[in-house]
Amino acid sequence: MAYIGLKTTAVVAVSLGLLGCNTDLWLDWQLNKQIGKYNLSGDPAQGRELPSINDPVAQLGKQLFFTKALGGDKDTACVSCHHPMLGGGDDLPLPVGVAAENPDLLGPGRKHDASAYEYDGGPTVPRNAPTVFNIGLWDSKIFHDGRLEALVSIPGQNGAIGGIRTPDTPVGVADPEAGSNLAEAQSRFPVTSPEEMRGFHFELGNSNADVRSHLESRLQAAPGYMNELDENRWLEAFQVAFGQPQADAAALITYQNIAKAIGEYERSMVFTNSRWKRYVQGEKYILSRKAKRGALLFYRSSKQGGAGCVNCHKGDTFTDEQFHVLAMPQVGRGKEENGMDFGRWYVTGKENDRFAFRTPSLLNVSETGPWGHAGAYSSLEDVIRHHANPRRSVNNFDYNTLEADVQHTEMLENTRPALKHLSKLQRKGQSKLPKISLTKKEVNQLAAFLRTLTDPCTKNAGCLEPWVARGEGHDGLLLNAIDENGNPL
Repeated sequence: MAYIGLKTTAVVAVSLGLLGCNTDLWLDWQLNKQIGKYNLSGDPAQGRELPSINDPVAQLGKQLFFTKALGGDKDTACVSCHHPMLGGGDDLPLPVGVAAENPDLLGPGRKHDASAYEYDGGPTVPRNAPTVFNIGLWDSKIFHDGRLEALVSIPGQNGAIGGIRTPDTPVGVADPEAGSNLAEAQSRFPVTSPEEMRGFHFELGNSNADVRSHLESRLQAAPGYMNELDENRWLEAFQVAFGQPQADAAALITYQNIAKAIGEYERSMVFTNSRWKRYVQGEKYILSRKAKRGALLFYRSSKQGGAGCVNCHKGDTFTDEQFHVLAMPQVGRGKEENGMDFGRWYVTGKENDRFAFRTPSLLNVSETGPWGHAGAYSSLEDVIRHHANPRRSVNNFDYNTLEADVQHTEMLENTRPALKHLSKLQRKGQSKLPKISLTKKEVNQLAAFLRTLTDPCTKNAGCLEPWVARGEGHDGLLLNAIDENGNPL
């Protein structure tokens, strides 16, 4: 009898193993159909010419990205809101740009100085800082409202063809100063924002061009000239980067070259080696069964029992680069005096674009939160639940998940108009957000899939170190970031 019992147990074990194997084979078969349907390669950088961080211009861009010399009041750098060790953002719902209590403290714990101009107790910047990771994979639009866009978008060109419209030019008109790609064009604008880098008194009343001219003069200046910089090695750095050892500061240190260098540094941040990429390219055992079920939910339509996420998160980059109304919780200062933010409407003036924001890429999404145009959600599961039922998520929003100083007393009042607008678009069939119901298990499956879209390098300090500038830099104003415990980032 003992022998029979052991034999029966072995048979059951083998049967269960085969059943599990068959389950995986079925899931792989179903997912292969979706991969074929959407023509996925798994590699969003395929066919693109993107720089290495070791390229001389990208190395110069790294130094520029980290210097506070580009902040109007010399208290902020590009990296203040976009640090590689913080997911290419700042790990905050909303950024504190200028006038922080400690300019070198980044991420949680960064606060607006109570004695500073326009202090109201909370963050100064009205929208979440998007990650700079994989910025070279965007072809059409930059910024949450797409106010910087390629007039003719050609996949793989990063906006290099057809001209680029920027906030310096009217809608539909190419900016002759934009440069050759979207990243380069984008790097011209944080320095002009009073809340982000410019400050509220630097070049007060003057144009964006005046701001950039002042900053390039600052980098051109001789050491100690007009008390601008105590040291200045920028000319040598520009000569090396651009291969022009005899050129002078006026010829080389232009904002056009500053923007180009920063853009190349940003475009070098290519992090796409995810488990999902490996799965699509043939490693079928790299994903858990839970993640595979989540992937099926992601790609299947609501009519097929799925979540329809692929309606907007398309292709290998997981974004359609278009604008949609999701009615994410409106926290923070907003763009209006009452704290509201009308999103894409500011660019187009079209009624359907009111409260619409750009579809974010989901590459490395597990590392690039908080999520939403105002950074209201700190949990991927909460973001998924919001997509399934925005009204319930807004009404049940847990304010305890926000950083303590984020302005939120008018959240419901400022989000309900977006909910109403979303409902109208859904009734008229003009929304791509499906009406679905997800179980807790399905939410967790979707979250498991989303976590497979992350490149392990983005979670590894040693791997990210090549993108971090340290020391004094070329001007003594390099931002050496620390966390709230005083540890170097």
